Amino acid sequence: MTSVACIGECMIELRHVDDDSLALGFGGDTLNTAVYLARYAGAVGARVHYVTALGQDPYSDAMVRQWEAEGIGTDLVQRLEGRLPGLYFIRTDDDGERSFTYYRSAAAAREMFAAGAAATLSAQLTGFDWLYLSAVSVSILDEQSRRVLWAALDRARAGGTRVAFDSNYRPAGWPDAAAARAAVRATLRRVDLALPSLDDEQALFGDADAAGCAARLQRLGVAEVVVKQGRHGCLVSAGGSRQRVTTVAGRAVDTTAAGDAFNAGYLAARIGGADAAAAAACGHRLAGAVVGHPGAIIPIGVTPPLQLGVSAAAPRREDHGGAGARQP
Repeated sequence: MTSVACIGECMIELRHVDDDSLALGFGGDTLNTAVYLARYAGAVGARVHYVTALGQDPYSDAMVRQWEAEGIGTDLVQRLEGRLPGLYFIRTDDDGERSFTYYRSAAAAREMFAAGAAATLSAQLTGFDWLYLSAVSVSILDEQSRRVLWAALDRARAGGTRVAFDSNYRPAGWPDAAAARAAVRATLRRVDLALPSLDDEQALFGDADAAGCAARLQRLGVAEVVVKQGRHGCLVSAGGSRQRVTTVAGRAVDTTAAGDAFNAGYLAARIGGADAAAAAACGHRLAGAVVGHPGAIIPIGVTPPLQLGVSAAAPRREDHGGAGARQP
């Protein structure tokens, strides 16, 4: 059984049905990935846990019940008295593109690596086969908590754990771009599998293209890099070669959680033994299903099956890059 711990924040989601009506849900980038990964866990022999902090309120109770119903382990969810989850609103335009408004400055998840829980949580993370987190997971922490997190990643990797990371850049979560770059670089030095989106990387680091992004990340020591490019597919860079894997884009109803879903499909497929190109095809299939429905989490009944042996359109091998990098 492969064990995976997803680290981050889940918030209360209020999605505009129309200008005057809202639908209640729960979401957050790493939580979205945890849910979709848990839906594939039985197919690949995995067990998924979520790592966060919540309050002791009815919304926090409802979150935990929902995660457990999805098969996600909640034993690493801290429940803090007097604290609440963060909250966000979503609006979508006619093309399915979304905009967010956040209320999260005092969210309980910010305290998950605080002094009282730091040693215990860090020890618990050691021994997992995979840890998964995002730049949002890092952005909600203060500087001391980030150091605790980075030390926990170092300790876990020393014991054989692999780390997957989506450098999901949300400017509103950082004091400025320089602070974001520094924290993201520090995290990437502790990463085995990077799953960035090209537009985020261009906004934060100014990469000219996906190949340049992959090369930069591999110079930091990341062995396997998958640069997501939305409807244009992705670039997979691992084992000394690069391949573009295409996707068939359908009509987007709501693009919320598309990248999170891709990450889940990719990681599940890799855990299941698929090569990187086939794993990217799995990620594209899941992301394509997710954008065809409103909200971050689609009904379980419309989640596409994981097809480990089925690739997308034949991947195209490109120039070699990252030679000599560690293969996770």
